[in-house]
Amino acid sequence: MTGGEVAGILVAVFWAILVSFLAVVLVRLAQTLRATTRLVAEVTEQAVPLLADASATVRSAQTQLDRVDAIASDVQEVTSNASALSTTVASTFGGPLVKVAAFGYGVRRAMSRNKNDRPAEQPRRTVIVGRTVPGARGRKRKG
Repeated sequence: MTGGEVAGILVAVFWAILVSFLAVVLVRLAQTLRATTRLVAEVTEQAVPLLADASATVRSAQTQLDRVDAIASDVQEVTSNASALSTTVASTFGGPLVKVAAFGYGVRRAMSRNKNDRPAEQPRRTVIVGRTVPGARGRKRKG
């Protein structure tokens, strides 16, 4: 055998090993692609119903939010009506009640004057807004 023949045999063996290696790689790649195709098909089968359920849930949540919005507007209306009613009651009964209380106070004071024939003495107080009177700091109030 000559050197050219040996080199030809070595190249042929090298190419046979290379082709065998590439064949194994291609077979494994085909298996991986088949498994990936199956996985994508299974995910698609599961994702479509999940997306439909999610869409139904979002629609239901929107319906509930619309109901809550209606309830909130009703509560706001009731609150404004209660405020108006409170103002009306205060203006209707507030003035007369103050007058009745003032009349009752006057009657009590007049009754106490009749008993003692002189007005009840009360300590004199000075009120200055924002300040404390020095003489009033140490005094204690009577019951």
